Amino acid sequence: MYITKMTEESGPGMKVILMDKETTSIVSMVYSQSEILQKEVYLFERIDNPSKYDNLKHMKCIVFLRPTSENIALLSRELKCPKYGVYFIYFSNVISKADIKTLAECDEQEAVREVQEVFADYLAVDRHLFSFNIVGCLHGRSWSQQHLQRVSQGLLALLLSLKKRAVVRYEASSEPCGRLAERLRDLLRRETVLIDNTIPFNGDSPQLQLLIIDRRDDPVTPLLNQWTYQAMVHELLGINNNRVSLAHLPDVPKDFREVVLAPEQDEFYAKNLYSNFGEIGQTIKSLMEEFQKKAKSHQKVESIADMKNFVETYPLFKKMSGTVTKHVTVVGELSSMVGRHSLLEVSELEQEMACQSDHAKHLQRVKALVGKEAVREWDAARLVALYALRYEKQAGAAEALSSLVGALRARGAPDECARAPLLALEWGGAHARRADLFGLQDAVKITKRLFKGLNGVENIYTQHTPLLKDTIEDLIKGKLRENLYPAMGGDEISYGRRPQDVIVFIVGGVTYEEALCVHQINQANPGVRVVLGGTAIHNSASFMEEIKSAMQGVHRTHTRHIRNV
Repeated sequence: MYITKMTEESGPGMKVILMDKETTSIVSMVYSQSEILQKEVYLFERIDNPSKYDNLKHMKCIVFLRPTSENIALLSRELKCPKYGVYFIYFSNVISKADIKTLAECDEQEAVREVQEVFADYLAVDRHLFSFNIVGCLHGRSWSQQHLQRVSQGLLALLLSLKKRAVVRYEASSEPCGRLAERLRDLLRRETVLIDNTIPFNGDSPQLQLLIIDRRDDPVTPLLNQWTYQAMVHELLGINNNRVSLAHLPDVPKDFREVVLAPEQDEFYAKNLYSNFGEIGQTIKSLMEEFQKKAKSHQKVESIADMKNFVETYPLFKKMSGTVTKHVTVVGELSSMVGRHSLLEVSELEQEMACQSDHAKHLQRVKALVGKEAVREWDAARLVALYALRYEKQAGAAEALSSLVGALRARGAPDECARAPLLALEWGGAHARRADLFGLQDAVKITKRLFKGLNGVENIYTQHTPLLKDTIEDLIKGKLRENLYPAMGGDEISYGRRPQDVIVFIVGGVTYEEALCVHQINQANPGVRVVLGGTAIHNSASFMEEIKSAMQGVHRTHTRHIRNV
């Protein structure tokens, strides 16, 4: 919406869009290059990588930047010697009066026509999902100051873009959540005048609740294999800003070495984001059959009318051809990886360990899969990590874990891979979690699990439900406990009142499995809108990077302490 506003306000004529690294990602998440070209934007430039063109006075320049000190300095330099005819400047967040004054002083040629704040300082992945693409936001249990500033500013922009007054709640037992809530409250107070001007006050309307929680409470969800299309692609191939690299595959056409998987731009993908892998196979088959029918009709060009019809429908045909090739290639590779690496067998055991308790049986099966050649080293390490988290309190589990780590080393797993289960346990073990993740103490959870076991499950590969589901359901029922999730000091809140708008933000990152869970909650509760966000969107590999970054901070602090002693 904001991007459309920028292109319309600059009026007709040839345009260039000047962005920084982060705003380039923000724009690419919601618009394809061809869509922007339709808005007369013919050139895409980066502020930190100046163009080789010297004089483009015939072009209008739309500037879309984050209001950082570096960007202000670069833009000041641009305005002193303007390459373009006129400038329409948009900042993705609140900009200070001092920075506006600096830019005004540099605009000696009066090339600037407009300066505005548009609150688009986050990556909109889907209608109910956003991210900041930050892996490794914490060092130990402390925020990196740079990341704390980025995330708090991004959340401020989100609230301003939604035009909602928010009550900020946070996980009381988590220092990083408390720190972020505090910083966000300070920003909201600082921008009181802007908020009062932007968001009308209505004392009777239900407030938006922004809940900040800690990834450490559920270290299991990001470690599991996934079987819905979007989550599976991210786990096995990796999705970065809606892009998937297929360059490593043999015989991939040049145009498909990197493909875009964006719900807004790909109807097939939008319809099948949450389809399980079995359903995708059938849907791809139907898509192929439909494409073949259209291909046959295109072969029959006998009359002028046929030619006219061909010319009119060719762009749609070409688009469909690209969609078919893209998804057949992606699904083909997923299918190949599932077979090559025994992922069905691995996933079945993962799900069982996440949802049931049978120490002797699970240990035996983990040992067998760790020793199986077809199972990748990383998959073997994930199984050992899940075993460690599930059975850390079990008698004999410590010795068994040591033996399993030894087996990982014996099969030639790199040190980083072999140490992953121990790091996961140190980072997210029972001592670090507020919640009873496996339902070992909570009578209601034990009963739920028992009935689930008796009734059977729709699919053994998707038995697991993220902990997030219980948290959100408690929140929207007005049952989330005040002492565990207080409101930030000064925020007035009726704890038992059911909110209509909810943002849940996870410090340490979210997963596509949790995004599916939020999608299902929204469908089941028509009067409620839940949006999920995180510092990053994890697959198991990036989640392990998150843990390593945090634990390096702990180990460095510990080393300094020993030296001081």
